[in-house]
Amino acid sequence: MEPKFYNYLTPGNSDKDWGIYINVAGYAEIKPGAIYPPRGHPSGYYFTWDTGRKLNEFQIIYITDGYGVFETKENFYTISPGTIITLHPDVWHRYKPNDKTGWKEYFAGFNGFFANQHIMSKYSQYLKEPIVYIGFQEKILDIYNKLIEEVKEEKPGCQQVCSGLLIYLIGNLVSIIRNKDFGGKVIEQKILKARLHIKGNLNNHIDMEELAGKVNLSYSYFRTMFKKYTGISPSQYHLILKLQKAREMIVSSNKSIKEISNELNFHSIFYFSQIFKQKMGIRPSKLRK
Repeated sequence: MEPKFYNYLTPGNSDKDWGIYINVAGYAEIKPGAIYPPRGHPSGYYFTWDTGRKLNEFQIIYITDGYGVFETKENFYTISPGTIITLHPDVWHRYKPNDKTGWKEYFAGFNGFFANQHIMSKYSQYLKEPIVYIGFQEKILDIYNKLIEEVKEEKPGCQQVCSGLLIYLIGNLVSIIRNKDFGGKVIEQKILKARLHIKGNLNNHIDMEELAGKVNLSYSYFRTMFKKYTGISPSQYHLILKLQKAREMIVSSNKSIKEISNELNFHSIFYFSQIFKQKMGIRPSKLRK
């Protein structure tokens, strides 16, 4: 592999209309004591340590080897192998590898209304800090290599393929970050046990405080960790599963809406119809038709 490669693309209007488009992707192996950043980057990207820079795009940088530093107006960070650096538009920053170690970096810069208004805003809770340590993740490295392969060839449709890869990259990063508190830990087994109990009792009322006691957790801690693991509270998880089962019954059985409501232990057919419309986007009677 060459010591560095990057390609700056020029997205057209149709690429921008897609909602997320890539501006640059590449990698660089920075030797100890080498000038950083390497020469050859466009003026909008190049910076010096003294000046720093602001970008007009998002960038996600993966440091796979070596050490360095990263700084914003507010904080100073030490970079180690396995670190993700997330850059947001119009935020001043500067970073560089350690003179004694150098580093190896993979990077992708992107923008677009879908990236701005949905992906990076809705998942900012996971990528709100500019620095997150994920360790060596082969899947993340593989996505970068696929992005680089696409921008090298820059065939028709490259932007659309890269947009999918960018979403896949961010999705995997969010998954890794969310699983940090659970992977291989006792709390994960307790939440899985609670989920299994909920799935097995869709027709019944479940006292969530009692369920927390069954897995030997306080209710507040159980609710917090359950929501962190699944994205929703235990009660909402139970409700959504019940509504999904109701939807299946409406479509595939001859039971009346009232019978389905009673079987799944909803308070009343009125409440069932109301909550079904709210969560599923359609009234049970309309779905049946």
